[in-house]
Amino acid sequence: MVSWPGPDLQQLAQGVYAWIQPEPGWGRPNAGAVIDADGVTVIDTLCVASQFQPFGDAVDGLGFPVRRIALTGDHIEYVGGTGRFAMAAVMGSPATSAHLDQSPNPAVYRRLFPELADEFDVEMVTRPVSHVIDEPAQLTPAIFAMPVAGQSATNLVFFVPEADVLFAGAMAAFGVTPLAFDGDPAGWASAIDDLADVAGTIVPGHGRIGGRREMAELAGYLRACVDADGDPARVAPGPWDRWPGRGWDVVNVERAAMLAGGDGGIPPSMLRAAGLA
Repeated sequence: MVSWPGPDLQQLAQGVYAWIQPEPGWGRPNAGAVIDADGVTVIDTLCVASQFQPFGDAVDGLGFPVRRIALTGDHIEYVGGTGRFAMAAVMGSPATSAHLDQSPNPAVYRRLFPELADEFDVEMVTRPVSHVIDEPAQLTPAIFAMPVAGQSATNLVFFVPEADVLFAGAMAAFGVTPLAFDGDPAGWASAIDDLADVAGTIVPGHGRIGGRREMAELAGYLRACVDADGDPARVAPGPWDRWPGRGWDVVNVERAAMLAGGDGGIPPSMLRAAGLA
């Protein structure tokens, strides 16, 4: 197990907190917490125990019960710690609900996250979604839930209007290469365009807190993957040249080309990376 410098809850506004990894990258996601009158809504739950246990302890330290888990995506990085908040309702998109109705696959996770391999064991358990959100909804007095799509078939983002904060979660990676193996790079870029002006402060699922500039860079990268027309070597230069994780270009470019050709399957490059082909 790799030991990274520990994050802390960063207060963004009254009752609004972000948990930002100091070493952003693959397998090191962010999370959030928002306090309402009845308790806390946790936004995403991180990946493995070395991440979600200290996050949960910090949330407990706020002194309010955790009433809800609000999930932005269905990948293990966002849902791995759902069991840490055992008494909370679990809210997610239809895709997240379908994913969490299945058992976790530790063997695949160990291959995809080698630095965290020791933390994925055969006894790992995630909790199913108890409340599916498939249309815009006032989740709590403080939080508005917005269905979107792009990073996967269906995602959610969570807007806190009084704080001017958008928890974009799985839909945003700032300064880190995103992964769209079951998403739609073209549709994702268009969704990012729409979300960029929702709030002045945007909390991504990976990377540092940002705003419109970072959203524009993400959309630019995704469009570069589409324009590469199936050839990762043709991804145009841009700010993403400095991002870690560029090995995922091959998956993102292949996925975009497959969708353009009418094939919605998982890219063979991703299946190979996961040890499934």
